[in-house]
Amino acid sequence: MVSWLDKLRLSTSFQNFITFVIVLAGVLVGAETYDALANAYQSQLDLANDIILAIFVIEIGIKVGAEGKKPWRYFLDPWNVFDFLIVAVCFLPADTGGAAVLRLARLLRVLKSVRALPKLQILVNALLKSIPSMGYVSLLLALLFYLYAVAATTFFGANDPIHFDNLHLSMVSLFRVVTLEDWTDVMYIQMYGCANYGYDSVSNLCTQSTEYPVFGALFFISFVLIGAMVILNLFVGVIMTAMEEAQNEQEAKLRREALVDQGDVTVTHQISVLHSQIAALSQQLEKMEDLLRRDVKP
Repeated sequence: MVSWLDKLRLSTSFQNFITFVIVLAGVLVGAETYDALANAYQSQLDLANDIILAIFVIEIGIKVGAEGKKPWRYFLDPWNVFDFLIVAVCFLPADTGGAAVLRLARLLRVLKSVRALPKLQILVNALLKSIPSMGYVSLLLALLFYLYAVAATTFFGANDPIHFDNLHLSMVSLFRVVTLEDWTDVMYIQMYGCANYGYDSVSNLCTQSTEYPVFGALFFISFVLIGAMVILNLFVGVIMTAMEEAQNEQEAKLRREALVDQGDVTVTHQISVLHSQIAALSQQLEKMEDLLRRDVKP
């Protein structure tokens, strides 16, 4: 029984069927966002959702049963834990407002399709592996933002209250600058003063126009060079390194599996050869016994 469940769990047909059901669940969640469609076919949609949920429960049962006398091994796989939690959430009681949230929870199972695409799985693994390094790069970027935001608030706050009136507003404005979204307009306001650039429609806010023709240009050009050209590219470098590591791990895993399969084939062949040799020896022993009986007869 366990062997049959394990073969079913690993079969391509079963995996393709589950992937189809996952996609179908996502389509149903999207269809229910259209009020006219949901009202016209509410009973059919509810029935389809119940069937899909039943299939998901059966899938869990098959995978747990495939573990035999060690069902807890099912939860050693993080993806299995994710599947179990999503299905468990769908059984929680909910009012009308919470039903949409539960349907959205079923949509998260679409992420299981990552398993069916090895290249996509490498990308996801690379992103997960790069999180620790990206955290340090993010910390460095946050320090850069903080230092420049304090300086911008100090020097440009009076001239440009729209962008640099306080610390948190300066942080948001610098985020706009580092993404290169019209960052030159912010720079020109500091270079020419709010009375001469950028405040035509809100001239009442320009009360202390101050020009920083050299310092303003150096401030924002240096921030863009360090923030956008250097630190943000560190994120790309970290991800590319993690992708290379993930790809190497995937290739090593495939090689190990190939060696294991080859070893299984070799062992099976050796066992078959031993069975043949034992059968041949048995036949020879029977012949020798027949000869001995004939010699013993008077």
